[in-house]
Amino acid sequence: MPQVGFGIVGCGMIANFHAEAIKNMRNAKMVACYSATPASAERFAAANPGAKPYASYAEMLKDPAVQIVTICTPSGAHMEPAVLAAQAGKHVVIEKPLEITLKRCDAILNACEKYGVQLCPIFPSRFSPANLALKEAIENGRFGTLTLGDTYVKWWRTQQYYDQGGWRGTWALDGGGSYMNQAIHNVDLLYWFMGDVAEISGVTATLAHERIEVEDVGVAALKFKNGAVGVIEATTAAWPGLLKKTEIHGTEGSVIVEQDDVLLWQFAKMKAKDKTIMEKFARKVGGTGGASDPKAISYRGHMEQLKDFVKAIETGRAPKITGAEGRKAVEIILGIYQSQWTGKRVALPLAKDPKRPA
Repeated sequence: MPQVGFGIVGCGMIANFHAEAIKNMRNAKMVACYSATPASAERFAAANPGAKPYASYAEMLKDPAVQIVTICTPSGAHMEPAVLAAQAGKHVVIEKPLEITLKRCDAILNACEKYGVQLCPIFPSRFSPANLALKEAIENGRFGTLTLGDTYVKWWRTQQYYDQGGWRGTWALDGGGSYMNQAIHNVDLLYWFMGDVAEISGVTATLAHERIEVEDVGVAALKFKNGAVGVIEATTAAWPGLLKKTEIHGTEGSVIVEQDDVLLWQFAKMKAKDKTIMEKFARKVGGTGGASDPKAISYRGHMEQLKDFVKAIETGRAPKITGAEGRKAVEIILGIYQSQWTGKRVALPLAKDPKRPA
């Protein structure tokens, strides 16, 4: 099977995890990279033999060896390279979030549809075996009526983290704080488990960091379209940084997943395979999952998602996580921000992007 060629745009920290994922795929290879800072592209290429550094993004897009473009630029700078990649006939992978406004998300979705290319928003948590087991239990009706879904991302980031690069903590390029940048993976997981969100009420604040425009702590109450309710807590101001956790409850069962470990797996009607699941996922997987160090994550979730994306391209099917789903996570977070800014409960879907107070 011929290897599919990846070209990376933006050669910062997260690009290294994409590169590691691609290296560990048999049917893929890194062939090119581009950064607005040429020295960054040169360094990235030196660390990833076979990747040709480009000083011009337009030139990289002309390279026939590049079939998939992976965008690892700051969050609010995803749209422009994504649209250009689609126009060039390249399939598109975008590190979370898809973009920071619905208008910019829609520009990406429309370009990919217009030019007939596939789009992959990165949400590797959906490929965690523990989360897949939980999703299967929900789909099999084992919870009875879903009643409550909560997710918690209580992380810690230093002031130095926000001071690096000049774009972190800004509305223009980060698009938000602990919700948009850190907790978005769990926002995605929660609606994947519980179903679409109908209403949101959110409160956010900036308490532990200086020189940032965005929130570093927040609490949101949700009502899902199926009638269940839930909570999303997100912070980068909880020292020393705790493992992320999701709790799903219903009239016939409860499951708690911390990082990739199952803390609770209990149903009114237990099955033989439940013991196996508890034994398999009760072992500590190790690592902090980025709770205090953004570099302390595994590339494996990225690898499983990129494998699925390559398979989707080869077979012509939709990827397991579509661009529309990437947009949905952004919409939920924007709903939280709108609620904070207006002091009111917010109904989804949003009619337009919320306007931030001056």
